Amino acid sequence: MSTNVKPVIGISCGDLNGIGIELIIKTFSDNRILEQCTPVIFASNKVINFYRKSIPDVNFNYQNTKEFNRINPKQINLFNCWEEEVVINPGQLTDTGGKYAALSLQTAVAALKQKHIDGLVTAPIHKKNIQSAEFNFTGHTPYLKSIFGVPDVAMMLCAGNFRVALLTEHIPVKEIAINISKEKIVSKLNIVYQSLQKDFGIEKPRIGVLGLNPHAGDEGLIGNEEETIIKPAIKEAKNNNMLVIGPYSADAFFARSNYNRFDAILAMYHDQGLIPFKALAISEGVNYTAGLPAVRTSPDHGVAFDIAGKNKADVSSFTTAVFECIDIINRRKEYEENRKNPLKKVTPAILANVEDEKIDEEEEPK
Repeated sequence: MSTNVKPVIGISCGDLNGIGIELIIKTFSDNRILEQCTPVIFASNKVINFYRKSIPDVNFNYQNTKEFNRINPKQINLFNCWEEEVVINPGQLTDTGGKYAALSLQTAVAALKQKHIDGLVTAPIHKKNIQSAEFNFTGHTPYLKSIFGVPDVAMMLCAGNFRVALLTEHIPVKEIAINISKEKIVSKLNIVYQSLQKDFGIEKPRIGVLGLNPHAGDEGLIGNEEETIIKPAIKEAKNNNMLVIGPYSADAFFARSNYNRFDAILAMYHDQGLIPFKALAISEGVNYTAGLPAVRTSPDHGVAFDIAGKNKADVSSFTTAVFECIDIINRRKEYEENRKNPLKKVTPAILANVEDEKIDEEEEPK
């Protein structure tokens, strides 16, 4: 980690034709954020200046750098990833937009892996035009998993104490059921549980698990994945001293606000978890990649081509992603310091005793 007192936060610029750079300029034009972190933007002068002209009355100043040992903790730092002229077409899906989004991301992730920066906030990419021989991934999460060489990660959406993790991510609906297994569920639960402790400071986390089928299968009448896969996985997690309850019927779970009883929820697939999350989190959701050795967050929305270049982008989610990145870095540091200090009480996941928890009957899935 950087030796600076304030964490050094890297920011990838996302698709050049989307709202990413507008979000970056608007967020960091408030100089108060420099009290919390040292930002390093991975892009180019010309791209930043192009979008700065479309945002009147913005106070956005920065220094250029190509050396991490010259980062100024009192300023916004721009790490120039390229010098050439790049054609920008706000709102359009072009190969250029994807090519330079990948270059920004790859440069930022290399800096993150080499610990030149302490955390990374990624602006939105478009999954189609970023594809190339050098970047053959369906999104940030699988790319980061590959680069850091970890066996598994969890895509987790966060809004305050409301957190939803996904078992499967960006796959076709017809392939969801065949990609669900006991082993995958146990792996995700382990990652989420440990992240809740280390990254969010929750000593004995409670995790709710959703079913795959309507009514969580109705005891096997509407699909049998709950009986043959999900329940055995939950049982194994409990045997590993994790407080995990489910499977719940997804519709009733959110309609009855049961999510408030848990520190995180594991959804079986993308829309099952993200539709209720985005409806309830409004515009302040953050996408967090749990399970990495480094910290990465992003806003919970896409490139928004329809409003790109029009000074209409809402910065709420992006700004929250920056502060969440800072907070997780600080909580991880505190967690590690507590583990090293024998005078402080630390309860790792292995010591959390599920049997000591009293679960109200009304909280058990029906």
